[in-house]
Amino acid sequence: MHRLGDGGVVRAFLPLAKEVVAVPVDSPSKPVILLRRVGDSDLFEGLADKETELFPYDLAITWGSGEQCFTRDPFSFLPTISQDDLFLFSQGDERCIYDKLGAHVRIIDGVAGTSFAVWAPNARRVSVVGDFNGWDGRHHPMRVLGKSGVWEIFTPGCGVGSHYKFQILAEDGRLLEKTDPFGFYFEIAPKRASIVWDNHRFGWSDQDWIDQRALRDPRTQPMSVYEIHLGSWLKQDKGELFSYRKLAGPLVDYVLKMGFTHVEFMPVAEHAYYPSWGYQVTGFYAPTSRYGTPEKFQFLIDALHDAGIGVIIDWVPAHFPKDDWAMAEFDGGPLFEDPDPQRGEHP
Repeated sequence: MHRLGDGGVVRAFLPLAKEVVAVPVDSPSKPVILLRRVGDSDLFEGLADKETELFPYDLAITWGSGEQCFTRDPFSFLPTISQDDLFLFSQGDERCIYDKLGAHVRIIDGVAGTSFAVWAPNARRVSVVGDFNGWDGRHHPMRVLGKSGVWEIFTPGCGVGSHYKFQILAEDGRLLEKTDPFGFYFEIAPKRASIVWDNHRFGWSDQDWIDQRALRDPRTQPMSVYEIHLGSWLKQDKGELFSYRKLAGPLVDYVLKMGFTHVEFMPVAEHAYYPSWGYQVTGFYAPTSRYGTPEKFQFLIDALHDAGIGVIIDWVPAHFPKDDWAMAEFDGGPLFEDPDPQRGEHP
Protein backbone atom coordinates (compact mmCIF):
# COMPACT_ATOMS: atom_id res chain seq x y z
CA MET A 1 0.00 0.00 0.00
CA HIS A 2 1.30 3.44 -0.96
CA ARG A 3 0.16 7.02 -0.81
CA LEU A 4 -0.97 8.36 -4.16
CA GLY A 5 -2.01 11.98 -4.46
CA ASP A 6 -4.89 12.65 -2.05
CA GLY A 7 -5.52 8.96 -1.45
CA GLY A 8 -3.92 5.55 -1.32
CA VAL A 9 -3.30 2.67 -3.68
CA VAL A 10 -2.90 -1.06 -3.10
CA ARG A 11 -1.06 -3.12 -5.70
CA ALA A 12 -0.51 -6.87 -5.76
CA PHE A 13 1.15 -9.12 -8.32
CA LEU A 14 -0.87 -12.35 -8.25
CA PRO A 15 -0.50 -14.82 -11.13
CA LEU A 16 -3.43 -17.23 -11.42
CA ALA A 17 -5.75 -14.91 -9.45
CA LYS A 18 -9.24 -14.08 -10.69
CA GLU A 19 -10.43 -11.54 -8.11
CA VAL A 20 -8.61 -9.65 -5.34
CA VAL A 21 -9.94 -7.53 -2.48
CA ALA A 22 -7.93 -5.71 0.21
CA VAL A 23 -9.73 -6.13 3.56
CA PRO A 24 -8.66 -3.94 6.52
CA VAL A 25 -7.35 -5.78 9.59
CA ASP A 26 -8.74 -4.57 12.94
CA SER A 27 -9.68 -1.27 11.31
CA PRO A 28 -13.45 -1.25 10.74
CA SER A 29 -13.40 2.42 9.78
CA LYS A 30 -11.04 1.78 6.88
CA PRO A 31 -12.38 0.99 3.40
CA VAL A 32 -12.52 -2.38 1.70
CA ILE A 33 -10.65 -1.92 -1.58
CA LEU A 34 -11.47 -3.84 -4.75
CA LEU A 35 -8.35 -4.47 -6.83
CA ARG A 36 -8.76 -4.61 -10.59
CA ARG A 37 -6.49 -6.30 -13.07
CA VAL A 38 -4.19 -3.90 -14.93
CA GLY A 39 -4.59 -4.70 -18.62
CA ASP A 40 -3.64 -8.27 -19.47
CA SER A 41 -1.00 -8.45 -16.74
CA ASP A 42 -1.03 -10.29 -13.40
CA LEU A 43 -0.87 -6.97 -11.56
CA PHE A 44 -3.95 -5.92 -9.57
CA GLU A 45 -4.54 -2.36 -8.38
CA GLY A 46 -7.12 -0.66 -6.19
CA LEU A 47 -7.55 2.99 -5.23
CA ALA A 48 -8.82 4.44 -1.95
CA ASP A 49 -9.84 8.06 -2.50
CA LYS A 50 -8.93 10.47 0.32
CA GLU A 51 -7.41 7.63 2.37
CA THR A 52 -3.85 8.82 3.00
CA GLU A 53 -3.24 6.81 6.18
CA LEU A 54 -1.62 3.44 5.57
CA PHE A 55 -3.24 0.50 7.37
CA PRO A 56 -2.73 -3.29 7.64
CA TYR A 57 -4.86 -5.40 5.34
CA ASP A 58 -5.49 -8.95 4.21
CA LEU A 59 -5.73 -9.92 0.58
CA ALA A 60 -8.91 -11.89 -0.12
CA ILE A 61 -7.97 -13.81 -3.25
CA THR A 62 -10.19 -15.85 -5.53
CA TRP A 63 -8.00 -18.02 -7.71
CA GLY A 64 -8.85 -19.06 -11.24
CA SER A 65 -9.79 -22.51 -9.90
CA GLY A 66 -12.45 -20.93 -7.69
CA GLU A 67 -10.53 -21.60 -4.48
CA GLN A 68 -10.40 -18.68 -2.06
CA CYS A 69 -7.83 -17.65 0.53
CA PHE A 70 -7.00 -14.85 2.96
CA THR A 71 -3.40 -13.80 3.44
CA ARG A 72 -1.42 -10.77 4.46
CA ASP A 73 0.44 -9.09 1.62
CA PRO A 74 4.14 -10.10 1.84
CA PHE A 75 5.12 -6.69 0.50
CA SER A 76 3.26 -4.84 3.24
CA PHE A 77 6.03 -5.71 5.74
CA LEU A 78 9.24 -3.77 6.22
CA PRO A 79 12.58 -5.57 5.60
CA THR A 80 13.70 -7.86 8.41
CA ILE A 81 17.38 -6.94 7.92
CA SER A 82 18.52 -3.56 9.22
CA GLN A 83 20.83 -1.06 7.57
CA ASP A 84 23.37 -1.75 10.34
CA ASP A 85 23.29 -5.46 9.49
CA LEU A 86 23.83 -4.70 5.81
CA PHE A 87 26.71 -2.33 6.61
CA LEU A 88 28.49 -4.92 8.74
CA PHE A 89 27.91 -7.56 6.07
CA SER A 90 29.36 -5.30 3.36
CA GLN A 91 32.44 -4.76 5.55
CA GLY A 92 32.88 -8.48 6.15
CA ASP A 93 32.34 -7.88 9.86
CA GLU A 94 28.93 -9.50 10.44
CA ARG A 95 29.80 -12.31 12.88
CA CYS A 96 26.34 -13.90 13.03
CA ILE A 97 25.27 -13.78 9.41
CA TYR A 98 23.37 -17.06 9.86
CA ASP A 99 20.92 -15.09 12.04
CA LYS A 100 20.26 -12.66 9.21
CA LEU A 101 20.42 -14.62 5.94
CA GLY A 102 18.59 -17.87 5.32
CA ALA A 103 15.08 -18.74 6.56
CA HIS A 104 13.86 -17.55 9.96
CA VAL A 105 10.49 -18.17 11.56
CA ARG A 106 9.06 -14.90 12.92
CA ILE A 107 5.93 -13.20 14.16
CA ILE A 108 5.64 -9.67 12.77
CA ASP A 109 2.71 -7.44 13.76
CA GLY A 110 0.95 -10.52 15.07
CA VAL A 111 1.41 -12.42 11.80
CA ALA A 112 3.28 -15.73 11.83
CA GLY A 113 5.52 -16.49 8.87
CA THR A 114 9.06 -16.94 7.67
CA SER A 115 11.54 -14.35 6.46
CA PHE A 116 13.87 -15.39 3.65
CA ALA A 117 17.09 -13.61 2.75
CA VAL A 118 19.93 -14.53 0.42
CA TRP A 119 23.04 -12.89 -1.00
CA ALA A 120 23.00 -12.89 -4.81
CA PRO A 121 24.58 -9.61 -5.97
CA ASN A 122 24.79 -10.57 -9.65
CA ALA A 123 21.21 -11.80 -10.03
CA ARG A 124 18.59 -10.02 -12.12
CA ARG A 125 15.77 -11.52 -10.05
CA VAL A 126 15.45 -13.82 -7.04
CA SER A 127 12.28 -15.58 -5.89
CA VAL A 128 11.69 -18.01 -3.06
CA VAL A 129 9.81 -21.08 -4.30
CA GLY A 130 8.45 -23.92 -2.24
CA ASP A 131 5.59 -26.20 -1.30
CA PHE A 132 3.76 -23.13 0.04
CA ASN A 133 3.47 -21.47 -3.41
CA GLY A 134 3.45 -24.36 -5.87
CA TRP A 135 7.19 -23.91 -6.57
CA ASP A 136 6.18 -20.97 -8.78
CA GLY A 137 8.71 -18.12 -8.86
CA ARG A 138 6.05 -15.59 -9.81
CA HIS A 139 4.37 -15.69 -6.39
CA HIS A 140 7.14 -14.52 -4.06
CA PRO A 141 9.69 -12.41 -5.95
CA MET A 142 12.14 -10.99 -3.42
CA ARG A 143 13.23 -7.36 -3.11
CA VAL A 144 16.88 -6.36 -3.28
CA LEU A 145 18.02 -4.20 -0.36
CA GLY A 146 19.88 -1.25 -1.86
CA LYS A 147 23.28 -2.07 -3.30
CA SER A 148 23.98 -4.83 -0.75
CA GLY A 149 23.15 -7.69 -3.13
CA VAL A 150 20.90 -9.13 -0.41
CA TRP A 151 17.38 -10.15 -1.46
CA GLU A 152 14.65 -10.48 1.18
CA ILE A 153 10.95 -11.18 1.74
CA PHE A 154 8.62 -12.13 4.62
CA THR A 155 6.10 -14.84 3.71
CA PRO A 156 3.03 -14.97 5.99
CA GLY A 157 1.79 -18.47 6.83
CA CYS A 158 5.02 -20.23 5.92
CA GLY A 159 6.44 -22.11 8.90
CA VAL A 160 8.61 -24.91 10.25
CA GLY A 161 8.74 -27.87 7.88
CA SER A 162 8.09 -25.89 4.70
CA HIS A 163 10.32 -26.93 1.81
CA TYR A 164 11.92 -24.23 -0.31
CA LYS A 165 14.63 -23.20 -2.78
CA PHE A 166 15.80 -19.93 -4.29
CA GLN A 167 14.99 -19.37 -7.96
CA ILE A 168 17.61 -17.06 -9.46
CA LEU A 169 17.54 -15.33 -12.83
CA ALA A 170 21.21 -14.96 -13.74
CA GLU A 171 22.63 -12.04 -15.67
CA ASP A 172 23.00 -14.22 -18.78
CA GLY A 173 19.32 -15.22 -18.68
CA ARG A 174 19.70 -18.68 -17.14
CA LEU A 175 17.06 -19.63 -14.56
CA LEU A 176 18.69 -21.43 -11.62
CA GLU A 177 17.23 -23.22 -8.62
CA LYS A 178 19.50 -23.28 -5.58
CA THR A 179 19.40 -24.58 -2.04
CA ASP A 180 19.87 -22.11 0.79
CA PRO A 181 23.59 -21.53 1.62
CA PHE A 182 22.50 -20.50 5.12
CA GLY A 183 19.79 -23.14 5.61
CA PHE A 184 19.47 -25.03 8.90
CA TYR A 185 17.93 -28.24 7.54
CA PHE A 186 17.76 -30.07 4.20
CA GLU A 187 15.97 -32.98 2.61
CA ILE A 188 17.77 -36.30 2.71
CA ALA A 189 19.88 -36.79 -0.44
CA PRO A 190 19.28 -37.27 -3.31
CA LYS A 191 16.43 -34.81 -2.68
CA ARG A 192 17.67 -31.24 -2.48
CA ALA A 193 15.18 -28.80 -0.99
CA SER A 194 15.98 -26.71 2.06
CA ILE A 195 13.55 -26.98 4.99
CA VAL A 196 12.44 -24.15 7.26
CA TRP A 197 13.56 -24.89 10.82
CA ASP A 198 13.61 -23.15 14.21
CA ASN A 199 16.71 -23.99 16.25
CA HIS A 200 15.40 -22.04 19.24
CA ARG A 201 12.79 -24.65 20.10
CA PHE A 202 15.24 -27.03 21.79
CA GLY A 203 15.51 -26.85 25.58
CA TRP A 204 19.20 -27.07 26.52
CA SER A 205 20.20 -28.55 29.90
CA ASP A 206 23.98 -28.08 29.70
CA GLN A 207 24.31 -24.67 31.36
CA ASP A 208 26.36 -26.10 34.25
CA TRP A 209 28.92 -27.50 31.79
CA ILE A 210 29.00 -24.20 29.87
CA ASP A 211 29.59 -22.27 33.13
CA GLN A 212 32.37 -24.64 34.20
CA ARG A 213 34.06 -24.42 30.80
CA ALA A 214 34.32 -20.65 31.20
CA LEU A 215 36.21 -21.14 34.48
CA ARG A 216 38.77 -23.60 33.12
CA ASP A 217 42.03 -22.80 31.34
CA PRO A 218 42.19 -25.24 28.40
CA ARG A 219 45.95 -24.69 28.10
CA THR A 220 46.57 -26.29 31.49
CA GLN A 221 43.90 -29.03 31.48
CA PRO A 222 44.49 -32.62 30.33
CA MET A 223 42.79 -33.39 27.05
CA SER A 224 42.15 -36.68 25.25
CA VAL A 225 40.11 -36.64 22.04
CA TYR A 226 38.09 -39.49 20.53
CA GLU A 227 37.46 -38.84 16.80
CA ILE A 228 34.57 -40.59 15.09
CA HIS A 229 32.51 -40.59 11.91
CA LEU A 230 28.91 -40.75 13.09
CA GLY A 231 27.68 -42.93 10.25
CA SER A 232 30.43 -45.54 10.62
CA TRP A 233 30.96 -45.75 14.38
CA LEU A 234 27.85 -47.80 15.10
CA LYS A 235 25.15 -49.28 12.88
CA GLN A 236 21.98 -51.23 13.40
CA ASP A 237 21.67 -54.96 12.63
CA LYS A 238 20.71 -54.44 8.99
CA GLY A 239 23.25 -51.71 8.43
CA GLU A 240 20.83 -48.83 8.91
CA LEU A 241 22.25 -45.64 10.36
CA PHE A 242 21.50 -44.67 13.94
CA SER A 243 19.94 -41.27 14.53
CA TYR A 244 21.74 -38.55 16.48
CA ARG A 245 19.42 -39.24 19.39
CA LYS A 246 19.96 -43.01 19.46
CA LEU A 247 23.73 -42.57 19.22
CA ALA A 248 23.80 -40.37 22.32
CA GLY A 249 23.54 -43.09 24.97
CA PRO A 250 26.09 -45.59 23.55
CA LEU A 251 28.54 -42.84 22.66
CA VAL A 252 28.45 -41.20 26.08
CA ASP A 253 28.90 -44.57 27.79
CA TYR A 254 31.87 -45.53 25.60
CA VAL A 255 33.68 -42.21 25.89
CA LEU A 256 33.32 -42.16 29.69
CA LYS A 257 34.45 -45.79 29.94
CA MET A 258 37.58 -45.10 27.87
CA GLY A 259 38.43 -41.90 29.76
CA PHE A 260 38.26 -39.41 26.88
CA THR A 261 37.57 -35.76 27.69
CA HIS A 262 36.36 -34.75 24.22
CA VAL A 263 34.66 -36.15 21.14
CA GLU A 264 35.63 -34.88 17.69
CA PHE A 265 33.08 -35.41 14.95
CA MET A 266 34.30 -35.77 11.41
CA PRO A 267 32.32 -33.29 9.24
CA VAL A 268 28.63 -33.34 10.04
CA ALA A 269 27.55 -30.33 7.96
CA GLU A 270 25.17 -31.21 5.12
CA HIS A 271 26.84 -32.77 2.09
CA ALA A 272 25.54 -34.36 -1.08
CA TYR A 273 28.03 -37.20 -1.58
CA TYR A 274 27.96 -39.56 1.40
CA PRO A 275 31.20 -41.46 0.55
CA SER A 276 33.03 -38.13 0.93
CA TRP A 277 32.46 -38.53 4.70
CA GLY A 278 31.26 -34.95 4.81
CA TYR A 279 34.17 -33.30 3.01
CA GLN A 280 32.05 -31.75 0.24
CA VAL A 281 29.82 -29.37 2.17
CA THR A 282 26.62 -28.01 0.62
CA GLY A 283 25.18 -26.53 3.83
CA PHE A 284 27.60 -25.17 6.42
CA TYR A 285 24.89 -24.30 8.96
CA ALA A 286 22.94 -27.56 8.88
CA PRO A 287 23.83 -30.91 10.48
CA THR A 288 23.26 -33.59 7.87
CA SER A 289 19.72 -34.90 7.83
CA ARG A 290 20.96 -38.47 7.28
CA TYR A 291 20.95 -38.94 11.06
CA GLY A 292 17.86 -36.92 11.88
CA THR A 293 16.63 -33.39 12.49
CA PRO A 294 18.71 -30.50 13.88
CA GLU A 295 16.81 -30.98 17.14
CA LYS A 296 18.14 -34.54 17.43
CA PHE A 297 21.65 -33.22 16.79
CA GLN A 298 21.14 -30.71 19.60
CA PHE A 299 20.05 -33.59 21.83
CA LEU A 300 23.33 -35.42 21.11
CA ILE A 301 25.46 -32.37 21.93
CA ASP A 302 23.43 -31.72 25.07
CA ALA A 303 23.86 -35.31 26.26
CA LEU A 304 27.63 -35.16 25.78
CA HIS A 305 27.89 -31.87 27.66
CA ASP A 306 25.69 -33.17 30.48
CA ALA A 307 28.17 -36.04 30.85
CA GLY A 308 31.09 -33.57 31.05
CA ILE A 309 32.33 -34.35 27.53
CA GLY A 310 33.47 -31.55 25.22
CA VAL A 311 32.61 -31.58 21.52
CA ILE A 312 34.82 -30.59 18.58
CA ILE A 313 33.35 -30.49 15.08
CA ASP A 314 35.45 -30.59 11.92
CA TRP A 315 34.80 -27.59 9.67
CA VAL A 316 35.71 -28.04 6.00
CA PRO A 317 35.88 -24.95 3.77
CA ALA A 318 38.08 -26.72 1.23
CA HIS A 319 36.90 -29.40 -1.24
CA PHE A 320 34.38 -26.86 -2.59
CA PRO A 321 31.54 -28.88 -4.18
CA LYS A 322 30.67 -28.45 -7.85
CA ASP A 323 26.99 -29.39 -7.49
CA ASP A 324 25.09 -26.94 -9.69
CA TRP A 325 22.07 -26.91 -7.32
CA ALA A 326 24.11 -25.76 -4.33
CA MET A 327 26.70 -23.00 -3.84
CA ALA A 328 28.71 -23.43 -7.03
CA GLU A 329 28.30 -20.32 -9.24
CA PHE A 330 25.40 -19.44 -7.00
CA ASP A 331 24.07 -16.40 -8.87
CA GLY A 332 25.43 -17.32 -12.30
CA GLY A 333 29.14 -16.93 -11.65
CA PRO A 334 31.75 -17.43 -8.91
CA LEU A 335 30.40 -16.05 -5.64
CA PHE A 336 31.21 -18.30 -2.70
CA GLU A 337 34.23 -19.73 -4.52
CA ASP A 338 37.37 -18.07 -5.87
CA PRO A 339 37.03 -17.23 -9.60
CA ASP A 340 40.39 -18.90 -10.23
CA PRO A 341 39.48 -22.59 -10.77
CA GLN A 342 42.80 -23.70 -9.26
CA ARG A 343 41.87 -21.97 -6.01
CA GLY A 344 38.10 -22.24 -6.20
CA GLU A 345 37.90 -25.97 -5.59
CA HIS A 346 40.67 -26.19 -2.98
CA PRO A 347 41.14 -22.74 -1.43
